[in-house]
Amino acid sequence: MSMTTVSLDTNLIVSVLNQEKGLCDRAIEAIERSRKSGRLVVSGPVYAELMAGPFREESHLDMFFADTGIGIDWIMGEDIWREAGRAYLGYVQRRKECGAEPPRRILADFLIGAHAMVRGYCLLTTDDRHYKAAFPKLVTIHI
Repeated sequence: MSMTTVSLDTNLIVSVLNQEKGLCDRAIEAIERSRKSGRLVVSGPVYAELMAGPFREESHLDMFFADTGIGIDWIMGEDIWREAGRAYLGYVQRRKECGAEPPRRILADFLIGAHAMVRGYCLLTTDDRHYKAAFPKLVTIHI
């Protein structure tokens, strides 16, 4: 059995930290299933987004990641930034073509997807529709 790395999207960890009714249990189950098949990581943008949550201090986040064994991949090279930029451009163009309002997504979403795709990780998320549109080659796991 081949071990894989699974990158976790911000929305999953938020649901766990906030104990969101209904989603928290599903997120924990999906994280535990993914842990059995390989290593769990988050990208730097996920960590940064989590810091913006209420009552979240760096020390608490660091303890959460240490306690759960979820690694943090801080390094994002040129290849990730370029891929994120291309995906963000595609998103903006798709919105313009269908006459939609200006972009609603933020760059962090594209950095998270590009990080997983360039590294060859699967992305565990509650929002696979966005990631499939922006990164057709990215393997996503939807909960």
